Amino acid sequence: MHENEMVNLKQWLELLRLEHRDIDGVIGHMHQEQSHNQLLLCRMKKRKLAIKDQISQLESRLIPDLDA
Repeated sequence: MHENEMVNLKQWLELLRLEHRDIDGVIGHMHQEQSHNQLLLCRMKKRKLAIKDQISQLESRLIPDLDA
C-alpha cells in the first residue's frame, strides 16, 4: 500500500469514527426524550452499525501484511 493511500484511509477512518461518535450521541439523546421517533431511531442505529462495519474494514486494510 502506498503511503498516500494509507494517509487517505486514515483520514477516512477518522471521519467515520467522528460520525459514529456523533450518531451515538444523537441516539443517546433520543432515548432520553419522552416521545422519540422510532423510525428515525431505528435508521440511526442501522447507520451506526454500518459505519462500525466500515471502520472495521478500514482498520483491517491498514494492518500491514506480514509474510509467515
